[in-house]
Amino acid sequence: MFSGEYLYKIDDKKRLAVPAKFRKALNNKAVITRGLDNCLFLYSVKEWEKLAKKLSQLPLTQADARGFARIMLAGAMEVNIDKLGRILVPDYLKKYAGLGKEAVIAGLYNRIEIWDAKKWSIYKEDKEKNVEDIAERLNELGI
Repeated sequence: MFSGEYLYKIDDKKRLAVPAKFRKALNNKAVITRGLDNCLFLYSVKEWEKLAKKLSQLPLTQADARGFARIMLAGAMEVNIDKLGRILVPDYLKKYAGLGKEAVIAGLYNRIEIWDAKKWSIYKEDKEKNVEDIAERLNELGI
């Protein structure tokens, strides 16, 4: 289980540290891909395999299903965690998420999100202003 919010720098070689408390669950390997809201998703290999299987079973006859599967699956790359706990963020994913020098790593139970620090701050501030309204809408989903 991943939880918490951490600020890290991306070095000149495009390496990003993964919080120490997340590394054990990742077992020195992870899958990084395009996420939603212009962030990146980082999964353990086990969680990624579960999600990839579901995505591969989406109907080929539906354009949205094909498009979503393409974005997630074609954008995915397995990354190793080095001895210092860092992963290499591929250029195409760094560009997709608009990552600058600082990134926020947010633990979201079964996945990790990687955000540009400035974008995360704006996103989080917006959601915090509306948290009560969001909570009420989630009640309709049984949460």
